[in-house]
Amino acid sequence: MNMGSPADVRIKGGSACPERAGRYQAGVGLIEVLIAVLVLSIAFLGIAALQATSLSTNNSAMARSMATIASYSILDAMRTDVNAATGTTYNTTVKANACPDGTGSLANYQLNAWCTQLGNTFGAVESTQGTIACDALGNCTITISFDDSRAGAGGSSTEKVVTQAIL
Repeated sequence: MNMGSPADVRIKGGSACPERAGRYQAGVGLIEVLIAVLVLSIAFLGIAALQATSLSTNNSAMARSMATIASYSILDAMRTDVNAATGTTYNTTVKANACPDGTGSLANYQLNAWCTQLGNTFGAVESTQGTIACDALGNCTITISFDDSRAGAGGSSTEKVVTQAIL
């Protein structure tokens, strides 16, 4: 058998050594497959962590939006009873775990309904509070405090949403 010149061997077998001319790698090695699986696993873990962070911050944003809605709710209720609101009847702090009695006057009923709303939205615990402060001219400040520790890295144990409005 005539192998020809060394240049012919390189062209035909891809190697300068005639004994290796017939050898070549036929498939993907196990190491390459394991490295690919490792890289994909790390990527999927990163995506899962990103998704978890996204969910917690979205829940925190939703809670702040709900607090804003609750503050507008009591402001609208006070507009129906503006004489009592400007007479400081509504100036109080309600705690969702001990809502005031809802009998006796429209103000008591509305404060009880608002306190119950806060408890249903943020949990009927002592840290869920609503504070109303109005002056005789109808300038009101509504402060809603709630536990936002589930928000993740940016969350605190007490989140406050303050709304200022004129009746």
